[in-house]
Amino acid sequence: MSTTQESYLIGLIGDGITASLTPPMHEAEAAAQGLHYLYRPVDLALIGRSGEDVGELMRAGRDLGFNAFNITHPCKQIVLEHLDEISERAAALQAVNTVLIRDGKFIGENTDQSGFASALAAELPDAAKDKVVQLGTGGAGSAVAYALLDSGVQDLTLFDLDLDRAKERAAALAPHFPSARVGATDAAGLEPAVEQANGVVNCTPIGMHHHPGAPIDLELITAEHWVADVIYLPVDTPLVTRARELGCQVLDGGAMAVGQAVDAFRLITGVEPDRQRMRVHFLEMLADQQP
Repeated sequence: MSTTQESYLIGLIGDGITASLTPPMHEAEAAAQGLHYLYRPVDLALIGRSGEDVGELMRAGRDLGFNAFNITHPCKQIVLEHLDEISERAAALQAVNTVLIRDGKFIGENTDQSGFASALAAELPDAAKDKVVQLGTGGAGSAVAYALLDSGVQDLTLFDLDLDRAKERAAALAPHFPSARVGATDAAGLEPAVEQANGVVNCTPIGMHHHPGAPIDLELITAEHWVADVIYLPVDTPLVTRARELGCQVLDGGAMAVGQAVDAFRLITGVEPDRQRMRVHFLEMLADQQP
């Protein structure tokens, strides 16, 4: 247990985030570490503000003694113009989800990317990375694609219903990973790409409670694949369920949700969090939300 008397005041800025599980995840881990830590959601919908106000809200928070903010939809890109410094990976993604306040300056990071990478390393350390197919390139998809390549994927094929978006994402990533192949495919090329792949990663909303179903023909998944999903409501999506039935190595969406929180907690406090403890707490909170 830490004996430090440092206190931390953290905010989450976004739209419709009052019920987010990130604040209680942080607070519970801080309590276990003996830290004084208060994490408050700043829900734009509730306070009648727009995403364009993120800079003003951060500056007010800085003046009131906040140590950091997590940033979510619709502010991950808008916040860029209000930062004093930005990490290389956040700059590459042009998206920030964590802002540290140091000596009055705003420093941008992206723990969506690092959170997926650390979850992949922790839970699927032996996953083959010769060829991977990623479904979906918007939102979380950009961070996950970067994480996959940064984790050593040699050949990444991006699929999106909007082929131009997939091509744009591939073109933006390629210069950062010159030794890897980054390409895009349409529906016609998806089946052969999956058949040749080691891993399949879902970054679409298909599988969520409000978007039921699977993002791909589940008959394409075999026991030789490893499968990852970024959805955690529910954590057992049809894709994850099918992959487990086949005996695949699986990384469910809860792993990324916990991973980004783990990395943000470390950046904010300088204290190493207990990933497994945070994972258990996260799953308990998910279970409590079930009808």
